[in-house]
Amino acid sequence: MVPAARHGQNVGVPRRHDPPDLHRRYSLLAALPWLSLPVPALADETHLRVAMRRAEELRDEALRAGDQPFGAVVLRGDTIVGAARSRVVTGTDPTAHAELEAIRDAARRLRTRDLSACVLVSTSRPCRMCEAAAGWAGISRMVYGEALTDAGAPR
Repeated sequence: MVPAARHGQNVGVPRRHDPPDLHRRYSLLAALPWLSLPVPALADETHLRVAMRRAEELRDEALRAGDQPFGAVVLRGDTIVGAARSRVVTGTDPTAHAELEAIRDAARRLRTRDLSACVLVSTSRPCRMCEAAAGWAGISRMVYGEALTDAGAPR
């Protein structure tokens, strides 16, 4: 039996349901087979140190230019394929974070948007936007800070 319609309600139109809770969403994502793929090992620590030194140089360059103190590089094997500093202030672009700019640079240089087998090396932990972009680009691992903290694969 259908209840009587009140003034302003559509008869026979199903009500919108609330989205499932976050725990349920994450359990559904965890069940997807592609999430259980093995994650490639990190590059040799020597190459990571060189990449971090370059990211720190870019961070210092950003500070001298009057921007936020962030730098990032994209490393493929032992080669830096993308590098950038933050351009949020100088470029008046709120999305011009160092990590995003480094991903864009690597994609341009490699002429592909698939950056699987690449590692994002950053002077600080990537924000959610940058981590999402790294995931879309297929970045396999993220490393940040002087201690070369492994942040794992982007989520």
